[in-house]
This record gives sequence, structure tokens and C-alpha cells, in this order.
Amino acid sequence: MTAASTASVRADAHANHVRLEGLDRMQIGDIAALPAEDLALLQDEATTAFEAAKRTKEWLESAIAMRFAERANVARLSDGKDTGTVRFEEGQVTVVADLPKRIDWDQDALAGIVERIREAGDEPADYVETTLKVPERRYGAWPPAIAETFEPARTVRTGKQTFRLFLNTEVSR
Repeated sequence: MTAASTASVRADAHANHVRLEGLDRMQIGDIAALPAEDLALLQDEATTAFEAAKRTKEWLESAIAMRFAERANVARLSDGKDTGTVRFEEGQVTVVADLPKRIDWDQDALAGIVERIREAGDEPADYVETTLKVPERRYGAWPPAIAETFEPARTVRTGKQTFRLFLNTEVSR
């Protein structure tokens, strides 16, 4: 069977499935009770629509940035700042342009500074926050005696479970 005929068979076999447009009027239990094939088609349709909307939003945001970036930079400079929020009017529209400040700290340099603060007799916690982490790969590779020592400080949580459904090529209803 060719790719075109397979696609045609799939389209014919699923011509009567629930469409994404009506999904928001259904109860969640009714959606969950749909055949798995319909759920797979709906998930694929929703993913395609989401990705298209995301691309459209990114395209629009790029156009907005192209239109207003220079004006926002001028406004920021006139306010004497390199980052932050500025507001200006364009016709009947107020444009709020935010250029956030992102700071990265060199961890090795900070560790040296913390050590010098400690050697000088001061408390590093008065100046810096320290976060201790154990990479899960390292933890999993430790001998049991070491892992046991850390166990009381370890909490395992789960994230949101996700599902991706794929239609088999030979599905029929």
C-alpha cells in the first residue's frame, strides 16, 4: 500500500471521529471514554494546532519587536538605564517594553570569594545564598553505605505524567 493510499484509508476510517472544535463542549469523562483511536487523532490534531499557533505567535512577536525595539532602546537610554521596563504611546496603543536583566554568577569565582570571607572571620551567609544539590546520576552510582547517609535528606516527587498516542497504520473502525 502506498503512503497516499494509507493516508486515504486512515482519513476514510476516521471521518466520523470527534473533532477538536467540539471538544471544549464535552465533559472530561466523555472524552476519556472515547475510543483510543479518536483520542490519538484528537491529540495529534491538538498538537498540530498548538504548534501552528506557537509559530504564529513567535512570528507576530518578531514583527512587534522589529517595529518597536529601537524606540524602546531610545526610551531606555533617555531614562538612563540599560534594562528594565519602558512605556510609550503609538497612536491609541500604549507599548510596554521590558528588557529583563539576567545575571549569571561564576560558581568557581563565588566559591573562592566565600572561602576568603570565611578566612576573614565573616559569615558568608550574610553575603551569598548557598544551595546544595546532589545530581541523581551520582546518587545512583554511590555505594549503598554512602547513599544511606543521604537518604533522610532526599525526597522523590513525580512530575506530571504525559501520554503520546500514535495511530497504527492498519487501524479500522
